[in-house]
Amino acid sequence: MDHQSTKAEEKLEKGEKLALEGKYESAANYFEDAVELTFKFPAAHQNKQYMDLAIQIDSLLQDAKYYIANEQFPEALKKIEKAESKLNNMDGELIQKLIEDIVTIRNKAKVAQIKANINQDSSISNLKSVLWQIESIQNEKAQDMATTIQEQIISHAFSNANEALKQNQFSIARSYVDEGLRYAPESQKLQSLKTTIEKEKAAFETAQQNRIEQAMIAAEEEHKKNKNDAVEIVKIENTLNKQNNLVVRGKINSVATVPITSVSLSYNLLNKNGMVVGTNEVFIYPDTLYPDEVGQFEFTHYDVHKALKVKINKVKWFLN
Repeated sequence: MDHQSTKAEEKLEKGEKLALEGKYESAANYFEDAVELTFKFPAAHQNKQYMDLAIQIDSLLQDAKYYIANEQFPEALKKIEKAESKLNNMDGELIQKLIEDIVTIRNKAKVAQIKANINQDSSISNLKSVLWQIESIQNEKAQDMATTIQEQIISHAFSNANEALKQNQFSIARSYVDEGLRYAPESQKLQSLKTTIEKEKAAFETAQQNRIEQAMIAAEEEHKKNKNDAVEIVKIENTLNKQNNLVVRGKINSVATVPITSVSLSYNLLNKNGMVVGTNEVFIYPDTLYPDEVGQFEFTHYDVHKALKVKINKVKWFLN
């Protein structure tokens, strides 16, 4: 190989390295130098043409980024589609890199578009409608957003189902839980509440509405050791969430000697003067607590937007 061919080969290798780093104009200069050193170098000619294509695509993607930043998503997607169309039926390491760049920008556009949608309408119904879209995007920000949306859907479904359960509206409570599980099928919180609903429904259909009190009296007679001290409060706290709704959560510990089920906790909300301004009952999960096991509870008051004191009234449970 003569001196010029060696130099041309070096230019070609340097250009290929720069091209894979996304430095297309610099790479094009190296390929052009290689062509000038020896015209009998088809690889340099071909790579120069590839750089022209890469520069066009990079320009389209830069335009797309501009439109994304200005929330002009249809225009951004048009630029991305145009860039993608230029790579039809092409392959190679550089082409693969360009395709990856296109996919990255498209995902960025989709995430930004969905985020803007949520900012305009953060209702639960809208969050449900966009969750499927966001979950399909292989992007860390998209997955984080999907997790946040799932948590909001779970909280909303749990609160509504818990409210319906307190009114013995079992079908309505179950529909809220099932709807929530459609969007968060792995939620232990909703799965546990669904079990609670089914057990409460079965008990309600086979007994009087006062079955809970009667069952507790019978349990007290049968299991005197568990009569008054089946559970103890480990922790209870009340905070305002990002939506400025009051969230009451905490933990209880079973100190019973047998399993207890369908544990529920009643509490009052007190203002700064100690007056009762609201009451609530929330069921503990998991549904069954074994001796020394800790259960949790959480309830979001969507109609309360200020911090209130929480005072526990009563804890109810069934003894197995």
